[in-house]
Amino acid sequence: MGDESSKKKVIIAAVASVLLVGAVVAAVLTTRGSQEEPASEIGSTTRAVDAICAPTRFQETCHASLEGANTTDPKKLIETAIDVAIKNVGHALNESSVLKAAATDPMTKGAYEVCREVLEKAVWDLERAVDKISSFDGANMKGFVADLRSWMAAVITDQETCIDGFANANGDTGEKMRQLLKIAKELSSNGLAMVTDISEFLDTLQLGDLLGEDTTAGGSRKLMAEEEEEEEVESEGDGDGFMTRRLLQATAFQTKPTIVVAKDGSGQFKSITDAVNSIAKTIPAHTKMKGMNGAFIVILIKPGVYEESVDIPWGLDKLVLIGSGPTTKITGKKSVKGGVQTYSTATLAVNGDDFVAKDLAVENTAGPEGLQALAVRLSGDRAVMYNVRMDGYQDTLCADVHRQYFRNCIISGTIDYIFGSGLALYQDCTFITRKPIPGQECVAIAHGRSDPKSGTAVIIQNGKFTAEPALLQVKPPVQVFLGRPWKALARTIIMNSQIDGFVNETGWAKWIKDIGIDTCFYVEYGNKGPGADVSKRVKWKGIHTLNGQQIQSWTGAKAFVDDSWIKASGAPYSPN
Repeated sequence: MGDESSKKKVIIAAVASVLLVGAVVAAVLTTRGSQEEPASEIGSTTRAVDAICAPTRFQETCHASLEGANTTDPKKLIETAIDVAIKNVGHALNESSVLKAAATDPMTKGAYEVCREVLEKAVWDLERAVDKISSFDGANMKGFVADLRSWMAAVITDQETCIDGFANANGDTGEKMRQLLKIAKELSSNGLAMVTDISEFLDTLQLGDLLGEDTTAGGSRKLMAEEEEEEEVESEGDGDGFMTRRLLQATAFQTKPTIVVAKDGSGQFKSITDAVNSIAKTIPAHTKMKGMNGAFIVILIKPGVYEESVDIPWGLDKLVLIGSGPTTKITGKKSVKGGVQTYSTATLAVNGDDFVAKDLAVENTAGPEGLQALAVRLSGDRAVMYNVRMDGYQDTLCADVHRQYFRNCIISGTIDYIFGSGLALYQDCTFITRKPIPGQECVAIAHGRSDPKSGTAVIIQNGKFTAEPALLQVKPPVQVFLGRPWKALARTIIMNSQIDGFVNETGWAKWIKDIGIDTCFYVEYGNKGPGADVSKRVKWKGIHTLNGQQIQSWTGAKAFVDDSWIKASGAPYSPN
């Protein structure tokens, strides 16, 4: 039995590796082959391409992109894919630079600058997907696919962010960029579909049962890999008493500070930006992802108001900012009204992975007249925000791409003050709607999911929706809604939360015309309070009712699949 079991593990690991390699290869191949294969060489390559393209939305683009791939060797396909992807996105970057130079208005130039940044990150996500596949040994297959889905969904969003930046630009520059990215975006969608299809295929095989793995969501799920030494510890924090697994490696909050920032000069630096830059300059350009094996780097920030815009660059991973509570505040005032692109207005912009923040406040002070003005933008993967207050008006928090976890946070604002396209879970958080400019309506959540295979959503668990006193005093009352579909396939799940009576009884608002009302996925489950009555909610096809078993699919353990990064932070966390 032992020999047979080992053989089965080897076979399944090999098959999974090949399947996943094929999925990502199709995502990153972004140009068409220049020559057709000779008839005698079509054979298995054609069949492989047909199978890979089967679940995609853009069939013609998929086949055209792979017509020059005259090998079935996964490693050679990966090498070709990386080279072609880099060259093509590099072409888009070069073209955007040329167009930027020709632009005359600041908003158009700013849009091109955003394009440069997000397209570079798109290349990065494709590169690390290929790197991860090339080293895949069959361990933690579901978590592995979850990573790939997160990164590929981010590639799609980054391209959309580039295009969206031209909304207020002059001329036809936005359309030029849209056409430049058309094929790349289709191929990114195709790649996401392939990875998702394989994920569903693995689920039907129930590989965990075959291999004797821990298949509970967030479990170890190791295949033919040495088990890491682990211990069970009770989570400290809010006294929930749930058990959480962590590595013997120190959590973010157990790690001693590397740097102290203090405005009075008692630390190594007086500004957070200087502290971050001192670390960032030691990171090689385009450094590869360090993953969970590297140690956290902790910056302790003493009380004070730090008037600066802090940017955590991509490549600077596992950075931890720990303040002293609300007396540690970072403030900025960049805004669209001030001539800055929305993406670039954040007081705190996080691009590195595995970022953790605790016990501090972040504010954008542009005010309601500043239009879009971000307090926080999270663009790195696996960010954790614990006991952080985020204040602004329009677009306060951008949970941009990838995965985020928020615990005991406070977010305030007026219009779309929680938005983005990532997979974000909020546990025990408070959402405060503020008084807007006269004549404006308020909306809390605007999710931006646009691809049917994307696994992203906004999930609010045990939250509280309330209003600042100034809003409640306005007569006639300001119309306030839980959310609206920013993109056609937006998903928002609000469960077991308190909703106060200031929320409009219809619950949800439209974006533009009827976009998303039939294709969004909005769920309210087990909520309480005078604003939680769903009997008069809008009757869109996108409004769904789930039972107790179905809602479990939107708990942290199920939604994230691999939630070890949350536990590694040390923040309190309820996986169910």
